[in-house]
Amino acid sequence: MRIAMVGAGYVGLVSGTCLAGFGHSVVCVDKDPEKIAALQAGRMPIYEPGLDALVAENVRQERLSFATDLAPAVAEAEAVFIAVGTPSRRGDGFADLTYVFAAAREIAAALTGFTVVVTKSTVPVGTGDEVERIIRETNPGAEVAVVSNPEFLREGAAIEDFKRPDRIVIGAEDPRGAAVMGEVYRPLYLNAAPILYTDRRTAELTKYAANAFLATKITFINEMADLCEQVGANVQQVARGIGLDNRIGAKFLHAGPGYGGSCFPKDTLALVKTAQDAGTPVRLVETVVSVNDQRKRAMARKVILACGGSVRGKTIAILGLTFKPNTDDMRDAPALSIITGLQDGGARIRAYDPEGMEAAQPLLSDVTYASDAYDCAHGADAVVIVTEWNAFRALDFARLATLMAAPVMVDLRNVYTAEDVRRRGFRYTGIGQSRAVPVDADPDRDRPIIRRD
Repeated sequence: MRIAMVGAGYVGLVSGTCLAGFGHSVVCVDKDPEKIAALQAGRMPIYEPGLDALVAENVRQERLSFATDLAPAVAEAEAVFIAVGTPSRRGDGFADLTYVFAAAREIAAALTGFTVVVTKSTVPVGTGDEVERIIRETNPGAEVAVVSNPEFLREGAAIEDFKRPDRIVIGAEDPRGAAVMGEVYRPLYLNAAPILYTDRRTAELTKYAANAFLATKITFINEMADLCEQVGANVQQVARGIGLDNRIGAKFLHAGPGYGGSCFPKDTLALVKTAQDAGTPVRLVETVVSVNDQRKRAMARKVILACGGSVRGKTIAILGLTFKPNTDDMRDAPALSIITGLQDGGARIRAYDPEGMEAAQPLLSDVTYASDAYDCAHGADAVVIVTEWNAFRALDFARLATLMAAPVMVDLRNVYTAEDVRRRGFRYTGIGQSRAVPVDADPDRDRPIIRRD
């Protein structure tokens, strides 16, 4: 099939490349000439494991190309995907659909023959109706079916998610549109990927509902972590205990500094605004948004407490800046609020991230960036693990101890166990773990006596 992907950002580039990998002929179109020039030269505008090799292979096979001119790509396409950004609108938090509607107008003017226009961007309920209205108003003679096909890609695992999806949701009012989408995804037949056909509005809401539910799971276990710290329980064991229940499941029950990224923050907020407009407020999601925002700042206070109640004049080493590992995405990353909170407390910040430092620099000030984890820890009064990159999972504590001004670790991802780190001579603070610390062991007992500090 001939496919045009309008937007060569994260969703558009990954989706277009994977569709080309299925054997389709794909043109990724973007208005940014520098981005297109970089892609044509084999340079990726984002970091996603395996993407550069997959792009190179499909370009070599002449199944994938890049362009700034939308009209030729759309004129030849059987399906045109809209994969432009829908950031939160300043002032009210609604999804900003400016780019979606602008793309719809340009697409409408270039349509020739029956074409399926697919909204891949995450959009509020009813957006497909407006896209169809714009197209028919701009080009009354166009033969078109407007379809919703939300993406469910995890950054850092997007290629695998696209090739082996949990489900494919297709919202179509026109059976011809549904049939074309079935052909688009027919190569996944052997993977037995379930395809859910719905009406367009249901598909749009499904995306928001999925992200809101996952954000709620994260926020729930984070609140349980706070309770665990106060009552002497272990949140990791609590998460395992409830996650083994098939009705709950283990995924997204990892306590940490709060969710961030390109999807959860803006999608939960957009769902809240949509529901308020519809007169059916989603109070649970409203609370999730509020609790998550507060949690990020609270993590700075946790670091300050671990440093004896003050960080003024102290150097804090931040390991990990991106909102999750295997991406360079800094959007709504917890590190931003944590670093700002520590700087407000008078701390000096050194930071290291394997992929995110370039993206972080315009967002942070007065931060010294390091070449690796050990350079970051040099002279630090505490080291804080904010993002669980693999590079931080087997640190040399003996080496750290010789570099740091004080042996303090704050592990906001529970990468390590408290017992292991304390045995190496460090003061350790994790998430959702008892504040109990071992004292002199009783020789008649196998386990150390515990006191509460």
